[in-house]
Amino acid sequence: MSLGELPAPDLTLTCPRCQQDSSERFYGPCEACRAQLRETQRGTPSEAEGDDVGAEYEPKMNVTPNAVASKE
Repeated sequence: MSLGELPAPDLTLTCPRCQQDSSERFYGPCEACRAQLRETQRGTPSEAEGDDVGAEYEPKMNVTPNAVASKE
């Protein structure tokens, strides 16, 4: 195996999620669990950012400017 080549999927392991035996390249959930997680955990970007998408940042009234940044 060369340096840039990935190992063959010959590891037989137990899926940590469904406890079924599977043959995978790396340790982790099996392909069926990964597909299920992609479908159930997928969200849209607007859900992650909240309601105020694109709103301009305005500091609170109690925030004072940095003395070094405001020095001219």
